[in-house]
Amino acid sequence: MTVLDRPAEFEGFGDVVADAQWADEVRRLAKERNATILAHNYQLPEIQDIADHVGDSLALSRIAADAAEGTIVFCGVHFMAETAKILSPAKTVLIPDQRAGCSLADSITADDLRAWKADYPDAVVVSYVNTTAAVKALTDICCTSSNAVEVVASIPADKTVLFCPDQFLGAHVRRMTGRDNLHIWAGECHVHAGINGDELADQARSHPDAELFVHPECGCATSALYLAGEGAVPDDRVKILSTGGMLDAARATTAKQVLVATEIGMLHQLRRAAPETEFLAVNDRASCPYMKMITPAALLRCLRDGADEVNVDEDVAAAARLSVQRMIGIGQPGGGE
Repeated sequence: MTVLDRPAEFEGFGDVVADAQWADEVRRLAKERNATILAHNYQLPEIQDIADHVGDSLALSRIAADAAEGTIVFCGVHFMAETAKILSPAKTVLIPDQRAGCSLADSITADDLRAWKADYPDAVVVSYVNTTAAVKALTDICCTSSNAVEVVASIPADKTVLFCPDQFLGAHVRRMTGRDNLHIWAGECHVHAGINGDELADQARSHPDAELFVHPECGCATSALYLAGEGAVPDDRVKILSTGGMLDAARATTAKQVLVATEIGMLHQLRRAAPETEFLAVNDRASCPYMKMITPAALLRCLRDGADEVNVDEDVAAAARLSVQRMIGIGQPGGGE
């Protein structure tokens, strides 16, 4: 099955349009189901606009834990809904389409991590929150892109660190900490990895006065720092930022144009945060097909039918919760992946 295949249970939802009638029905069903709707920054604009809360996956999971509603509808990818369930075990967590996976989370399995740990039995494992519950359960401390540097810096300098799964974020952490005992898993988000340095350099030359907002998961993050180091782009205009950091920077910027290197769904929130600024995608094809599986039809089906529920084994959830809670005590958790 490809991400474009439509399973039988979606029959009857194919002609849904995100109009005012759809919005009214979504809100009615959410109230009837005692549900709060959470949408990740990379979701379709109409999904972001109908949501009760929009943000990065960890911030949304923490909102879910504090929400008065007993049902959480997580418009994102599967590992995000798992994290919400880990932090809200007594609540019902739904994802509008359970097929919405993540190439980065899939780049390391629990068996992979178990074998890697066996090679370094005394190492501390730091895992990005963009991982499955099973991987989090084998992790010592989770991190977001906004606090990854602080999490690794909090570990004694003589301890070996295994960082997974994103190689670009790991390279950024190694660069910032100067740590030579940091081993990095060779995983990546296929969308972020596809935003390359040549594209960034071309866009920077075409927009010489623009600021650069670059997500550290991107394949072009090193190139952005190189451009700054070589003087091709003023150093103060290159910003390596989490999604939450991008929103903060957007609200503060005085630039007329900003080049954005991340999944294109983020542009919707940036434009809302700073409507006077022109935000341009470094790669306008950087769209995650898994994020875009959460369609207006899928959300309506989810609320009507209570589908698809996300559950996490209790023992796995308990172990995973510890690694997330350790992270929450460090740096800026909830500021974004």
